[in-house]
Amino acid sequence: MSTTYTARATRERRWWTVSVPAIDGMTQARRLSDVKGMARELVAVTLNVPIDQVEIEVTVGAVDDIDVQAALDLIRDERAEAARLERDASERARELARALVAHDVPLRDVGAALGVSHQRAHQLVRG
Repeated sequence: MSTTYTARATRERRWWTVSVPAIDGMTQARRLSDVKGMARELVAVTLNVPIDQVEIEVTVGAVDDIDVQAALDLIRDERAEAARLERDASERARELARALVAHDVPLRDVGAALGVSHQRAHQLVRG
């Protein structure tokens, strides 16, 4: 069973300083992409546990006046909202396609109304 630890990466000159508060430990990484691995190694060595039992969640500190984590959180939330809106729009498109076909509107016209090919309109009606 693995345990998840939070590692906070803070940019200091050319390095990322990585702190893991749960073990009161620190390390550093040259690249942000290396932070998770360095933190995993730090936790595993400090606690003397197998590395495959350590999971790391990385948060990113500010870089100068850029609140990186707040921006990343907003981007994640906006992407989730966009995905939800896309699912909703796809469902509405299917409903409209089916309703139009039920009223004898040809698939080519359904596709034209929805801005898709008649083949895609056919998939919407059947899917």
